[in-house]
Formats: sequence, C-alpha cells, structure tokens
Amino acid sequence: MLLLPDPWWLTALLAAVVLGDAVMSIRPPRFIRDCLNGVHFPREWWWALVVIKLLAAGGLAVGVWIPGIAFAANVGVVCYFIAAAYAHVRVRFVGSEFWVNCLGMLTLASVVLLVSYL
Repeated sequence: MLLLPDPWWLTALLAAVVLGDAVMSIRPPRFIRDCLNGVHFPREWWWALVVIKLLAAGGLAVGVWIPGIAFAANVGVVCYFIAAAYAHVRVRFVGSEFWVNCLGMLTLASVVLLVSYL
C-alpha cells in the first residue's frame, strides 16, 4: 500500500469538496438542514460536524505531502458517511437527500480511497 495518494489530485478534490461541505454547514442551506433534521441530529451539536469536516479537509490536504495522513483522513471521511447513511436508514429518512448527498459523498470518498491507495 502507498502512504502517499496517487494520483494526488483525487485526494485534493475530495479535500476541496469536504471543505466546501464544512463551509456550507456553518450556515446550512435547506438541503443540509433537511438532512440533519431528518435524522434527528440535535441542533446544538451541528457545530461539531463543521469541526469534523474541517479537520478531515485539513488532513486530506496535508496528507498529499505527509505519508499516511491523507489515508487516515480518507478512511475517516468514509466512516463518517457510513455513519450518516446508517442514521438515515435507521430513521427511514431515505429521500433524495439520502441518495444524492449522503450516498454521493460516501461514493466519492470510497472511490478516492480505492483509486488512490490500491
């Protein structure tokens, strides 16, 4: 297994997408609010998701140059969206937000992990 992502630009793309998600989550647009409310995630904890996403984006970006960091961050992003998918399925909130937002991000993170490190 490689300790640096190859191609590096896929990890950089994922970092940019996760960073964009974090920035949008500061003042969530309706589709993000619908997701969080739909899975009954407490509003007073929404700030924690912003922190998690910022740390993930930072880890992905730094990991392009420091061996192992991007791999760990990418695994974390995959786990985050697996947990999000579980939360959606658990409460049967499986509308378009689930398919597009949650599973879309899970697919992107999984593809980047597989292509960059296999």
